[in-house]
This record gives sequence, C-alpha cells and structure tokens, in this order.
Amino acid sequence: MGKNKLRKFSELETNPLVLQYPFRRVETEVFPLKGKWACDFFGNDNPITVELGCGKGEYSVGLAQRFPDRNFIGIDIKGARIWSGATEALRKGMTNVAFLRTSIELLEHFFDPGEIAQIWITFPDPQMKKANKRLTGTRMMSMYRRLLAPNGTVMLKSDSPFLYEYTGMMACHNKLTVKESCSDIYSAYEAGHPLVDIRTHYEQQWLDRGLTIKYIDMSFDGANDTLSEPPEAEALERDTYRSYSRGYIQMPDQMTND
Repeated sequence: MGKNKLRKFSELETNPLVLQYPFRRVETEVFPLKGKWACDFFGNDNPITVELGCGKGEYSVGLAQRFPDRNFIGIDIKGARIWSGATEALRKGMTNVAFLRTSIELLEHFFDPGEIAQIWITFPDPQMKKANKRLTGTRMMSMYRRLLAPNGTVMLKSDSPFLYEYTGMMACHNKLTVKESCSDIYSAYEAGHPLVDIRTHYEQQWLDRGLTIKYIDMSFDGANDTLSEPPEAEALERDTYRSYSRGYIQMPDQMTND
C-alpha cells in the first residue's frame, strides 16, 4: 500500500465525521448510533439523507452545503475515496454531514426502520448480469423500503442507459410512484439546480465523454406489498460496460476498428 493511502487511512481514524465499520467489526459490535443518528450524532431532529456509494463525497458535501436543515450521510466501502469528502467537510467546519465506511448491504445494521428520509444512489455499477446486486434491484429496494420514513424517496443518478431503463421498468412493474424521470438532466434543468450544479467525480468523466445523465425519483407510495423483478427487463439491451468504455452505446462514432 502506498504512503499516500496509508496517510489517508490514518487521517480517517481521527476524523470525527467518519465512522468505519467493516463487516468484521459489525459481526462483533453493536452500532451505537442505530436509531439515534439525529440526536446523538447531529444533535438535532432534522431529516436524514443517505448517499449510497458516495465515492469522494462530492454529492454528500454539496447537498449538505445547500440544505443546512437536513443531515447527510455518505456511505462507501473505500476509505481512500471517503477521505476526500470527509477532509473537505471537516476543513469547512460542517456539522450536518457524516461518512460511514461500510458495505451498502449492511445498511440495516446502522439504521432503524423509518430513520432515513431520502436515499441517493449516484452512478453505481449497473450490475447487468445480476439483478440481486443492482442498487435499484428489488432485493435492495425492499431493504430501502424498510428503512425509509413514510413518504421517503429513492433517487438514482446514472449514466447507464441499461440501469435507467431497468429502474423504470422495476418501478412500473411494482407500482412504485415515479415522481420524476429524466433521460438527460443537462438538457432539462438550468444552471443553479442541484441536479446539474453538484457533480461527482465519475459524473464529470461521463460528461466529458459526451454521455447523457439520467435521473429517477421514486417512492413506495402505492407499491406492491412484495417487490418482484420485471420479466421484460431480460430483453433490455445491455451497456457495453465491461468490454468498452461506458460511453460506447451513446457514442458509436468514437469507436474504431483499430
């Protein structure tokens, strides 16, 4: 491991905005803030927004700056990524943002039912081969449903045509309420809107390649009691995510036979 990574990991240990709970720790310890994030960590009763796969924390920090009356928690398994957002938030003296280093699949170990008001999913791996690994697949969505407060929402921001279409199909098949769906947010929203003004590291990469960025905002209002996978999703065209850059489908003119 490089010296820079070691330095970042050392700084994470002393950053008061960061909590690190890998699986081995979850196995042996009870998480003390479960059900108590608002009062015991943030010291208020403001609603909590969680960002899954927060990466470098641009979205968690950016939203926390724009919405001081909400609390934000960025979650990622990669400590070297979290370091960037956590270091910036600490430097700015922010008190409404935190970072949790753990696996997303362990979410129920850290939050009580109804404790989360919003879930952001920003540029996840589309997981085209395995629906149960998709962050908008019905296995994960069922978990979000248990943790969300009444009228809570799940919001996806993605460059993947496959994941965007799949998520829309999943929502329709299970009668979720889609509050908003947009296939190209940079054409639909003007500068100043949080959807286009706050950008993640990966988002900027996809924009630089000419990709369109998609967005879905959905809730479980009126949803089926049990969520199931939409059969028609099997016929969806896959992104060429593994073989080529993510931009291949939307940028065929840039592909050559070299």
